[in-house]
Amino acid sequence: MIAGCAVGSFAQETVDSIAPEELKEIVIEAPKVIRKADMDVYHPSQSAIDNSKNGIQLINNLMIPSLTINDALSTIRAAGQSVQVRINGREASLDQVRALLPETIKRVEWIDNPGLRYAGANYVINLIVANPTVGGSLMTKVQQILTTPFGTYMADAKFNSGYSQWQVGAYGKLTNNIKTSRDYTETFTYPDGAPITRDETSRGGHVNNDALNAWASYNYIKPDTTVFVAELSLYSKLNDKEHYDGLLSLSNGTEDIYLTDTQGSNGNTPSLSLYWQQNLARKQMLVLNFYTSLYWGRTYSDYIEQYPGADSYLTDVHTNIKDRNQVYSLEANYIKKWANSRFTAGASYTANRNRSTYLNLDGKVFHQRQDKVYMFAEYFQRFGKWTATAGMGVHYTNYLFKESERGNHSWRPRPQATLTYSINPRHNLRLNFTSWQSTPSLSQTNTVPQQLDGFQWQVGNPNLKTSNSYMLTLRYGFNLPRVNGTFGVRAFSSPNAITPLMTWNDDKLITSYENSRGLQNISFFLAPQIEIIPNLLTISGYIQYRAERMRGTGYTLYNHGWCGNVDLQVTYRGFELSVFYNKAQRDLWGEKITWGEDMSAIELNYNWKNWQFSAGYIMPFARYDQGSKSLSHWNNNEKHMRVDLRMPFIGFSYNLQWGHQKRGAQKLINADANVDTSKAAGR
Repeated sequence: MIAGCAVGSFAQETVDSIAPEELKEIVIEAPKVIRKADMDVYHPSQSAIDNSKNGIQLINNLMIPSLTINDALSTIRAAGQSVQVRINGREASLDQVRALLPETIKRVEWIDNPGLRYAGANYVINLIVANPTVGGSLMTKVQQILTTPFGTYMADAKFNSGYSQWQVGAYGKLTNNIKTSRDYTETFTYPDGAPITRDETSRGGHVNNDALNAWASYNYIKPDTTVFVAELSLYSKLNDKEHYDGLLSLSNGTEDIYLTDTQGSNGNTPSLSLYWQQNLARKQMLVLNFYTSLYWGRTYSDYIEQYPGADSYLTDVHTNIKDRNQVYSLEANYIKKWANSRFTAGASYTANRNRSTYLNLDGKVFHQRQDKVYMFAEYFQRFGKWTATAGMGVHYTNYLFKESERGNHSWRPRPQATLTYSINPRHNLRLNFTSWQSTPSLSQTNTVPQQLDGFQWQVGNPNLKTSNSYMLTLRYGFNLPRVNGTFGVRAFSSPNAITPLMTWNDDKLITSYENSRGLQNISFFLAPQIEIIPNLLTISGYIQYRAERMRGTGYTLYNHGWCGNVDLQVTYRGFELSVFYNKAQRDLWGEKITWGEDMSAIELNYNWKNWQFSAGYIMPFARYDQGSKSLSHWNNNEKHMRVDLRMPFIGFSYNLQWGHQKRGAQKLINADANVDTSKAAGR
């Protein structure tokens, strides 16, 4: 996908739960970060607040090592992994973070070893927001590429009265006909050992990615007693499309072939969440959250091959799927605190109901039902310089295809433990063990065959089982004059990972899925932040080396390499200059290595009263690259997606405040659930 306009860049399926509770414990203080047993706490400086006009900018200005945000794509990553975002403990989207006033963010909690309450999240960033009690605000932000129709636009308003707060806002993204191309070569090996190579020469292409998200919410807050929140939103994927034209040259000497490859989707997702929090006697709390969403839309894929000048097609593949899906989720949590300890327990239930109509198969309809139950209990204890957290979660999944009455179900335990030792006020050690499960998706289990090109097909496997993952991480945190950061080593294992599997069936190369023999890797990482000139020049970054092994049916593969990012920031008298570079992580999964966006950007901001003016340039360094490399014996290929992102941009933000803000609802859980939509298979 296309990178964002703003400087900075960018799972695990998660079910939200209890937010971090502050306990009286030994902390390691530093000018910019306080290291606690279960998190790092950043208090925004006045300079960071003054140079920010929304919540995302403030997070970027904190320069948390390893954290990268792509504002336009609304993605946030850390060390190549997904990050769960929360506001006052409740799971939130980047649109909601973008709508926060920087002045209301009192601290930012960075959790790189989330507990069971986060149900398998890789990382968690929690923004603690505390506002005055009356007044309102209006926020606007526009960012526009100068050379092409590509921009982002946001507006949000809040109104307060007594215990109540109303909020309404919208965020739009226009990405229209961005020029793109791809470098692609592949070698097929037939069952008899005969190979054939196809080289693709690009003849151009374009990408569209237009979307709109609108929201409205009502909060009722009676301090220290009751919190009620009702949120309604509508996300509309207006036009998400990738189109390529190419020329195929075959090694067997046959005539070159023109190809057209188009994939896309569009649809609407309205959602509603209702939240209730009640404080009880003796430091107890009960929290309930209900979430539901609907989805209607379609996904499509068109692949055409023909000889130059010919009227007929060698290959003419069209996939067109309409989805009407529903999600219902309910979650409850209980919290009990003592002077030096905390007990949390919770349970959640999520129901997915999927209805897919295959228009390319004469309107054939398929239904899938998926139910998930998660329960956990966790205990935190502080004793001297040591703190320990231990708990157990249990995950139950059940899915069924109505038409064939085929399905699967499983119970999976999820143990987790963390031990932290504070060596002295500037150094600590943390050892963390965590585990989680990944359930098969609709696309991975759907048995409807989807044709990819002249002889490649994709078919799901309904006999897939939920896979397990385990991770052990040792971190050393250090705070030195002008330097703070983390050094660590991480070991990961997924012994029955769900991965693609290629096999020949007569003259068809079939891609299906299996519970493989597993992935194991080990990585070493360093994430420092350095104040080169205090309050003027700061640099932060992340560097990682990883080695891994993947085993499946008929193969054993290895991968190793470096990845990381660096962010440099200069601030002076209202001006802020940011320089960013990211080299994406290369991930081995199944028989394929994939990588995200290699990105770079420069941005200059100037702050004047309620205004911020910005100008910058995307991809001033290196060349945009996103792609994959297949190592399969049957289909060995390499693909690079190239987008012309050497683009200048300008933007402005304007914030208006009157009176004071209502104190933000401090949600502690959020029963969120993503609709599992169909995916039209593509080459």
